[in-house]
Amino acid sequence: MSITHPQGFVASGITAGLKKSGKKDVALVVNEGPLHVGVGVFTSNRVFAAPVAWSRQVVADGRVDAVILNSGGANASTGPEGFADTHRTAEHVAEALQAAGKDVSAGDVAVCSTGLIGVRLPMDLLLPGVDAAVAALAADGGDDAAHAIMTTDTVTKQSLIEGEGWSIGGMAKGAGMLAPGLATMLCVITTDAVVTHEAASRMLAEAVRSTFNRVDSDGCMSTNDTVLLLASGASGVSPDESALESALTQVCAELARGLVADAEGASHDIAVTVVNATTEHAAEEVARAVTRSNLFKAAIFGNDPNWGRVLAAVGTVPEQVAPFDANLLDVAINGVQVCRAAGVGDDRDLVDLTGREVHVTVDLHAGDASVTLWTNDLTHDYVHENSAYSS
Repeated sequence: MSITHPQGFVASGITAGLKKSGKKDVALVVNEGPLHVGVGVFTSNRVFAAPVAWSRQVVADGRVDAVILNSGGANASTGPEGFADTHRTAEHVAEALQAAGKDVSAGDVAVCSTGLIGVRLPMDLLLPGVDAAVAALAADGGDDAAHAIMTTDTVTKQSLIEGEGWSIGGMAKGAGMLAPGLATMLCVITTDAVVTHEAASRMLAEAVRSTFNRVDSDGCMSTNDTVLLLASGASGVSPDESALESALTQVCAELARGLVADAEGASHDIAVTVVNATTEHAAEEVARAVTRSNLFKAAIFGNDPNWGRVLAAVGTVPEQVAPFDANLLDVAINGVQVCRAAGVGDDRDLVDLTGREVHVTVDLHAGDASVTLWTNDLTHDYVHENSAYSS
C-alpha cells in the first residue's frame, strides 16, 4: 500500500481482461487533496506513445487529480486513433469519478499504458475496467495497483519513506528495455507533504536524473516511460525541501534498484562505478559505455572477470567527453584489482562472481567526480523472453 500510505490517496487494481493471463491489468490512483499537485518526467524517445503525449499536456499546469494505468497494451504507434482512445479513457475516468462524487475533469487525468507496441487497446474491455477500478478504490488499494501495472515483472516494485508527520510512497513496473531517458517503466509517486508545483517539478527532475537515468539494463529505450509525482498536502506539513527531496530520491533509487533486480532473465545485478573523473557527466558516460557492452555483460553471465572487456568499453568514450590517460586506468571487480595502470593486476581467479551482485570500479585518475550505474548480465533467458514477446 505504498502509494496509498500517504494521506489523501486512494487506489485500486482490477482485472479488465487486457491480459491473456487473466491477471490484474488496470490501476487507478486518485488524489483526494486538498492539494492536487502533479508533475511528471517522460521518455526522451522521439517515438512516444499516445498516453505520453496526453499526460504531458495534463501535467503542464501542475495539477493531476487521477492517474489511470493499464498493462496489456502500450498504445504506442497507434496513430490518431490511439490518441483518441487515450482521450476517451481520460474522459471516462473523469465521468466515473464524478458519478462517485469526486470533482474531476478529464484534463486533470493522466494516462499511462504499458505492453506491446503497435496494437490498439480493446476499449470495449478497458472502459468497463475503468468503472470497476473506480468502484474498487480504497485507502489500502496500493498493492493491487502495483500488481496491475506489471508486464514481464515477476514482483511488484514499491517503496515507502516516513518523514516527520508526512510520508512519500511509490510504485513502478519494469523488467526489460531499461535505458535512459528514464528506464522503461511506469512509476507513480505520492506524498501527503505540502509542496508547490515548482518545487515538486525541480525535485522530481533531479531525482530521476540521479536514479532512474542511471539504470541501464539493455540499452533499449521505451516509448512509454512515465514518472509522476502527486502531492495531496493532506498531512498539513511543509517539510524542509532538502528533506523532501532526499526522501523522493531515496524512493526513486529503491524503485530503480528494484527494476534491475527483476530484469528479464538476469542472473547478476552489476554496479559499475567510475571514480576520479573530470566531471560527473564524464563519469556517467564512461560507466554507460561499460554497461552497454554486450561483451562485458556476456562475460559476467559466464562468471568470467574479463577486465579487458571493461577497458575496451572505457576506451570508446571520446576524449572531449571524458579526458583521461588510458595508461593509468585501474579496474577492480568485487574488490579485486584485476587491472592496474592499464595492465595486469591481481590474479583474476581471485574474483568470486557466484553471487547475485557484482561491483566493478573503474578509476580514471583524472579528477574527483564519481558515478554509479546499475545494469545486469546478458543471458539466454533474456534472449528467449524477448524473442517471443509478441507471441
